[in-house]
Amino acid sequence: MSAHEFAARLRRREKILGYWSVLDCPVAHEWVAHVGWDYLALDLQHGLIGYSGMVAGLTAIDAAGGPVGLVRVESNDPTPIGRALDAGAAGVIVPLVNSAAEAAAAVTSATYPPNGIRSYGPMRAQLRIGPVPAEADRDTVVLAMIETPQGLANVAEICAVPGLDGVYVGPSDLRLAVGGAHSQDPAVEDEFEAALLRVREAAANAGIAAGIHTADGAAAARRLSEGFTFASVASDLTHLRIASAAHLKAATEGR
Repeated sequence: MSAHEFAARLRRREKILGYWSVLDCPVAHEWVAHVGWDYLALDLQHGLIGYSGMVAGLTAIDAAGGPVGLVRVESNDPTPIGRALDAGAAGVIVPLVNSAAEAAAAVTSATYPPNGIRSYGPMRAQLRIGPVPAEADRDTVVLAMIETPQGLANVAEICAVPGLDGVYVGPSDLRLAVGGAHSQDPAVEDEFEAALLRVREAAANAGIAAGIHTADGAAAARRLSEGFTFASVASDLTHLRIASAAHLKAATEGR
């Protein structure tokens, strides 16, 4: 899928599925890219991926010829946003967005002048997204994470920011934001589900995409059926442990 097609589908609020990676392993990215996901997201905020790993990972994803590569950048700052896009990311997921002003700053960082401040130096990006600034702006997506008390309180204003393509829920932080004692705290389940509804409705009212991070495919299907328009299934490190444990259990039962 081209970056142009992906951006168009996301902006049309089509149902989109992606996979999350925290491992610095381009060969694994290439293998997973052949599975059939719409995108693979490389996590540079909490993942184990550095700059060279990001470049290699995006190259491996592109080599598969299927999904696009997205990057969750380290912070809402022009430098990591620009570096991820120059390296060939089809879009950025920007963490810890608390206000409309912060969402606008993320859009500005990902957009070339005269509307933004992105410095021109597309490096790998020009191979797939193109060297013309206006075309790059058109084919690049910017997603703001909703995961803090402030972000949740301001979600309607955030969704209304011009140029923002979607919002993305970080469920662990959002559960903490609504009063959870830990990232899976069932005591705040009602508050958490109400927060998800608030995010979905704000995005729908603004006509932008609404995404969420999920633990498995069944959870992703559930969230899409509820009104989210894209979902990530995470992550390679977690699934490696789960698969290994399942095989160990099968090999030792009844021994």
